[in-house]
Amino acid sequence: MMSINQKAVVVLGFGLMAISVASVLIKICAAPALVIAVYRLGFASIFYLTINRISRKPLIRNLDSGQIKIILISAVFLTIHFATWITSLKFTSVASSVVLVQSSPIFVAIGSIIFLKEKPNGLMILGIVFALVGSVIISVHDFSLDENSLTGNLLAIGGAIGAAGYLLSGRHLRKNLDTFQYVAVLYSITTIFLLVLAFGNGADLIHYDWRIFALFAAIAFFPQVIGHTSFNWALAFFSATAVSIVALGEPIGATILAYFFLGEKLTLVKMLGGIVILIGVTMAILSEGRATSKLKIKNQAS
Repeated sequence: MMSINQKAVVVLGFGLMAISVASVLIKICAAPALVIAVYRLGFASIFYLTINRISRKPLIRNLDSGQIKIILISAVFLTIHFATWITSLKFTSVASSVVLVQSSPIFVAIGSIIFLKEKPNGLMILGIVFALVGSVIISVHDFSLDENSLTGNLLAIGGAIGAAGYLLSGRHLRKNLDTFQYVAVLYSITTIFLLVLAFGNGADLIHYDWRIFALFAAIAFFPQVIGHTSFNWALAFFSATAVSIVALGEPIGATILAYFFLGEKLTLVKMLGGIVILIGVTMAILSEGRATSKLKIKNQAS
């Protein structure tokens, strides 16, 4: 019989596989990016709202004005993340998009330096440099093949910045709120923001055949409901650092799936850029883990 840690490893594995299919499903979905984003967050919101309804947990009654403000800020950044990253897949390859969007821990580090006044250590600075160099390698190489890919790569980096803002603004809320309550409120507000963007751009939200709606459901269920929920659940058994490192496997899984199902070729230059970015992100995550360990030791000593 498996221990709880072994079960958590299995759940993390399924979560990683679930988020890895997102980019391929989005790539084959013949609908505008904002429409895909609306249905992804909308279906996920319905799922989490139903869970909260069944469990009879309060949604906003126990939230104070400060928490609601931070959730609104988180929703803005999450809107930026999905609107830009999903759009990026319309212009650049799956490999480039998922590698660049997974550089979000680097922007979390930069945001921590600017807004939280946290002093970076040498490993953090080195990680930032590696990630930036890797991004330049991929972007320059893609631009030499297709000028439109530069737009896609910049949008993917915008998605990483959006994800970083969401993580920074929601850091304190995750300590005090139930995960399902938090995501139910956050995803619902994000859906509203995305709807405003979609209507503002004149997007058609209705006239699609059943195959497109099936893809909408799959995009919401697998990477959002299963993938993200699995990672959030695993945080009860593993550190955030460990879970973040597992998430770095998404570019690998997504690139393999794109190779087999979309016929996207993986060049040596793109592989090099991806490896450099992943090394940089890993450095940043490990440096944060070391800083947390030192802080715990200092608190115990005092």
